[in-house]
Amino acid sequence: MRVMIAEDSGLLRELLAGMLTDAGFSVTGQAGTPDELLARVAAHPPDVVLLDIRMPPTFHDEGLRVAPLIRARHPAVGILVLTHYAETSYAVRLLESVHGRVGYVLKDRVQDTARLVEAVRRVAAGETVIDPLVVYQILHRPRMANPLERLSSAERQVLALMAEGWSNQAIAQKLSYSVKTVEKRITSVAQKLNLPGVDDADRGDVNVRVLAVLAYLRTSDGPAAGPQLREPLG
Repeated sequence: MRVMIAEDSGLLRELLAGMLTDAGFSVTGQAGTPDELLARVAAHPPDVVLLDIRMPPTFHDEGLRVAPLIRARHPAVGILVLTHYAETSYAVRLLESVHGRVGYVLKDRVQDTARLVEAVRRVAAGETVIDPLVVYQILHRPRMANPLERLSSAERQVLALMAEGWSNQAIAQKLSYSVKTVEKRITSVAQKLNLPGVDDADRGDVNVRVLAVLAYLRTSDGPAAGPQLREPLG
């Protein structure tokens, strides 16, 4: 599998390149700026681009700006954003501009090669990967009228795994449910939160469901207060 790395820190680029090479990936290019990345992707499109959010020249949101450009020009290229920022608004913005084959993962996960490799492989396979801490903040941000109060504990568990991008089969395995039970939970969540239900045209499209969950639970800018969870990607 071919991977390209876009990160302004040369040291981190080399670290990521070494980890991915050791894991059997082919690192086909490295870039320190969005323009350099676009040129390298155009010359040799990879399977997945690992992309930082804050890059030259302004170190503000260059990664989020270049991601939809890559997708528009190279629809088959997966995009995995690695960031220090567990801001739900960033994740929502990414998912609204890049549908499918996309991920938003905290750089803390890079410390564990297995977690990084899992995220890259899932994005390359067409899945959507959202960091569990971001999902936690979405599901637990205080609201004047919290729509999640309508859900049972079991439904919240299923919704959290939906938001991370897991399939019905994967959710069933993680929660020791049958697939039929998961489908019933999703139907109930959809009814209570007005999300696309399993009988709609979007049935089976995990990426669309993730986008629906995040769009419905969109939060204001800035990280929410909460424990700094360190859960595995799975």
